[in-house]
Amino acid sequence: MERRLAAILVADVVGYSRLMETDEAGTLAVLKERRRAIVDPLVKKHRGRIVKLMGDGVLVEFASAVNAVACAVELQTAMDIANAGAAEGQRIVLRVGVNLGDVMVEGSDLYGDGVNIAARLESLSEPGGLCISGSVFEHVNGKLPHSFVSLGPQTLKNIDRPIQIYRLARTDAPSPAASAVELPLPDKPSIVVLPFVNMSSDAEQSYFVDGLTEDLITDLSKVPELFVIARNSSFAYKARSIDVRQIARELGVKYVLEGSARRAAGRVRINAQLIDARAGGHIWADRFDGDLADIFAAQDEVIGKIVEALVGKLTAASLKERYRPTNLEAYDLCLRGRAEWAHSPEAGVEAIPLFERAIALDPNYADAYRWLALSQGYAWIFMNGPMDPFRQLSMASAKRALELGPDDSSSHWVLAFVLLYERRWEESAKEFAISLCLNPNEADAWASLADLKVYEGRGVEAIACIQKAFRLNPHPPSYYFWTLGFAQYAAGQYEAAVKTLRNEATYRTESRFDLAAALAQLGQLEEAREEAKLYLAGRPHFRISHWLETQSFRDMATRDRFLEGYRKAGLPE
Repeated sequence: MERRLAAILVADVVGYSRLMETDEAGTLAVLKERRRAIVDPLVKKHRGRIVKLMGDGVLVEFASAVNAVACAVELQTAMDIANAGAAEGQRIVLRVGVNLGDVMVEGSDLYGDGVNIAARLESLSEPGGLCISGSVFEHVNGKLPHSFVSLGPQTLKNIDRPIQIYRLARTDAPSPAASAVELPLPDKPSIVVLPFVNMSSDAEQSYFVDGLTEDLITDLSKVPELFVIARNSSFAYKARSIDVRQIARELGVKYVLEGSARRAAGRVRINAQLIDARAGGHIWADRFDGDLADIFAAQDEVIGKIVEALVGKLTAASLKERYRPTNLEAYDLCLRGRAEWAHSPEAGVEAIPLFERAIALDPNYADAYRWLALSQGYAWIFMNGPMDPFRQLSMASAKRALELGPDDSSSHWVLAFVLLYERRWEESAKEFAISLCLNPNEADAWASLADLKVYEGRGVEAIACIQKAFRLNPHPPSYYFWTLGFAQYAAGQYEAAVKTLRNEATYRTESRFDLAAALAQLGQLEEAREEAKLYLAGRPHFRISHWLETQSFRDMATRDRFLEGYRKAGLPE
């Protein structure tokens, strides 16, 4: 019998027998509709395969644990939204379990412990919740904007060994920064745009609503008079029922924009409200309802009203118009590609064809070129993609994005990123400077600039840059912690680097070999070599010589300090 490793999702309806007893025909009709409108599109979106439907449940196979968990969380969120408008007897609430393990294949069906453990995890889940195994947690930790709580090793029925189990943190639980020191307010008017709620009947439209939120964040961040929280930290609160005052305290901002959007039959409706979270009360609320082709005009109107309310009419009147795609299908493709990037950099690289198709439909679409350049750059620099042709393509795409949008700060920092790995340090520094002059709120640009500072041997300056990125993005992507640890190592702050690189967000990822080097420099050779072995267990082909070829060190003393640490830790030449 064929065997393979798979991520298995099992979902089951809570109180199915009771629902059937109360209204059999009605329950079956609602369940069928939920499968059509929610389950099937989400499984397809996350590249899953429905193995079988089991009356009140479903078993789904994924090749990726990250995809399985992302699908599970979106499934529960979509079910919550659907239940909000349903009568008590028609609410379909799920328990979900996800496991990563070995399965046996027979025809189209799956068997074995990998499936059985997923089913046991589902039974342990809270209604509306999600339980995952330790094997899944190891793969998704730091790669998704969700928090999990350890339930410890649990003995499961008919499983001969204890299984480490984690549950998805409750939506009303404290957010990741709740225990942190409250951040002070910036000197400028400060704002966070919370993820808009998808009110469409089609759960797959969430990428469109998320894209709308991101566009609003991007447009606001380009107003120098404002302090704007970055996308990653905004989306840390997606589908979480937390009071806006608490969110404002955790992020260190005064104002919160929240809203919802519905896209259907060629039309779009947007509801938005601006809240003074510190003083309490609404500043304004409005609704925008029109054809989908008017989506950009609606975005401009929202931005104009926010800027006028927070900064003044003069600034609002001087807002620069940005290029709007002439083809809505191109815009849609770009949104889908951006959604993949939000999922993970690996998925972002896989989205290259989406950006290429968007450009084919609208050859002057600068934003699509920028995302394409970033994807092509990541492919050859970080994802072991072929240097030829991705290296040349990433440079060409970045330059084209800048030609089409010379005043776009994001295009400048993406070109700076590409130039850095071409070892054109002065040109890279110039592009970073232009980007941050145009948009000092560009958190990812600050983080990327930190890498340039490290390669130039200016570790202390690198730390200052990544700390600015953290302030703009208090719930950052995991690579921010690697960047900070990288900078601390370059500055000779090895103890601080060890503490940073042991953060759950980045530990067990590619940053582990830098942790091994920092431990080695502290003389903790046994721990350093253990971390190096654990790193090599998942990446047996790593060689110091290959790493050296891909790095862009301008300062040889800093480079040699890293080499010294890797060699002390026992990493292979």
